[in-house]
Amino acid sequence: MHQTKKGQQWYFGMKASIGADRDRKLVHTVVVTAANVADITKTAQLLPGQEKQVHADTGYTGVAKRAEIVALDRPMDWPIAGKHGPIKRMVEGAEKEALKAVEKAKALVRAFVEHPFHILNNLFRHRKVRYRGLAKNGQQLYTLFGLANVVIGARAART
Repeated sequence: MHQTKKGQQWYFGMKASIGADRDRKLVHTVVVTAANVADITKTAQLLPGQEKQVHADTGYTGVAKRAEIVALDRPMDWPIAGKHGPIKRMVEGAEKEALKAVEKAKALVRAFVEHPFHILNNLFRHRKVRYRGLAKNGQQLYTLFGLANVVIGARAART
C-alpha cells in the first residue's frame, strides 16, 4: 500500500475500483490497487466483455484512446463525466443549462456504482482496512462486495 496526495490532503492505503451492471446494479468486477495507482490504468480489467456503454467519472477522461482499450476492438460508448471547471466558467444561458442537464443524466447512471460502497461503509461498517498489504485487504473486499451483491439482490427481490 502507498500514499498519494489529492489537493493538499495526503492519503495512505489502497483503492477498490469496481465494475457494476447498470441494470441489475450488481458488482461484477473488483480491482484492488495501491492508493497511488491511477484509476484509468485498470479500466481494461474492469470490463467483462459484453458492455456497450461504460459510464465513469472524470478520473477516466481519455480512456477510449488508451492502447489497452483500443486493443479490445469493441465498439463502446464512453459517457465520461465532464470536469467542473469548464462548466463553471461558461456564461449563464441555455448552452450551460443544457450541458448541466447532460452531466446530471450521466451522474444518475454513475450513482448506481456508489450503492455497493454505501453498503460496505454503512451496513457492514467497513471504513478502515484491517490488515497489512493489498492481498489480505483485497480478499476481504472481494468477500464484502459479494455480500453486498446478496443484499442488493435481496432488496430487488422484495420490490
